[in-house]
Amino acid sequence: MPALDGMKVLDMTQYEAGPSCTQVLAWFGADVVKVEPPERGDGARVFGRDGSSGYSAFFCAWNANKRSLAVDLGRRQGRELLLRLVPAFDVFVENYGPGVVERFDIGYETLGAIHPGLIYARIKGFGAGGPYAGFHSVDPTAQAAAGAFSVNGEAAGPPLMPGPTMADSGTGLQAAMAVLAAWAHRQRTGEGQLVELSMQEAATYYLRSHFFVGSRWGARAAPRTGNAHGLPPAGLYPCRPFGANDYIYLQPLTDGHWDALCKAMDRADLRADPRFYSPRWRLQNAGALREEVGAWTGERTKYEVMEAIAGAGVPCSACLDTADLHRDPHLAARGFIHELELPVHGKVRMLGFAPGPPASCGAMKRPPRLGEHTDDVLAAELDLSDAELEALHDAGVIRDAARR
Repeated sequence: MPALDGMKVLDMTQYEAGPSCTQVLAWFGADVVKVEPPERGDGARVFGRDGSSGYSAFFCAWNANKRSLAVDLGRRQGRELLLRLVPAFDVFVENYGPGVVERFDIGYETLGAIHPGLIYARIKGFGAGGPYAGFHSVDPTAQAAAGAFSVNGEAAGPPLMPGPTMADSGTGLQAAMAVLAAWAHRQRTGEGQLVELSMQEAATYYLRSHFFVGSRWGARAAPRTGNAHGLPPAGLYPCRPFGANDYIYLQPLTDGHWDALCKAMDRADLRADPRFYSPRWRLQNAGALREEVGAWTGERTKYEVMEAIAGAGVPCSACLDTADLHRDPHLAARGFIHELELPVHGKVRMLGFAPGPPASCGAMKRPPRLGEHTDDVLAAELDLSDAELEALHDAGVIRDAARR
């Protein structure tokens, strides 16, 4: 049985930060009902080149294992339906911009009064209080505010935007952890609570090493180091056939790693070379050492280099791109890659969930079409009859994909 079997979540989230939180809960077995506007749904549905389908790849990335309830909260009847649903659920999650939830009057004060045991989680760019509370945020702005840009890039160049969406999905993951902690508290006390995440604050979690080590406890700005991280010959090296991502990253940390690297390269002469005899000398002759290592990697593919060097016990990896990940034999062997048959897209490969032992997680299910479960949810939770559902559809208050 999945770990969260029995938990019921009302998911009023959009794009990535909120949906990544609720997808974690869904993967662990919670029944997650995604509350969406009937006309367009979550804005992620229409995001990107394939958005015209209302079932974009971006939406699919963050909404597996959920059900969709399409209801117009701007209408009195729609808001009343949501308020009637709240007591039947354990968790409510939202990540709308400043003022949106307040406009609908469905904040914690309102929903908590209806259901004192409710765990209400909200994700905001800068939190609900403080000088920046009214500022809107997306992943890059939150990363900029958290310091991530400042430590990324070459030393002589400008700050650089990191590729991974750490502020969005990283905040979502931390929000899911906070919900689980609140759930444990409720099991002991019966009390609900408000859980609030600031994307700026959550993203600084990934800067802790830079803050405490690289900046002398915040006394100065941590430097940008590009791909250099550690003593030579640590770094990125090109490999055949020299495509955009044909690189290897290696980082021998110890003298033992250095010895193993020389052996894996069949270059005992490097180990005996006085220019490279110790970390101090390798640092002083870093340029020459990089030329030696780069000449060796340049004769091989990144996978051949990884097999030789990582196989010798030296920290090393090929620079895998997204296409590599989807066909990576290691990830496939571990069951991390899932194949799903999706509407619009057909059979696709989906990335799995790292903390996903079978005993705790359910099987991966496809993301829902807009309003796919509207009638089912309202009939089961509110005992609405077919005639009542029909009237709500006719009034434009709700939408169910099966009725189109």
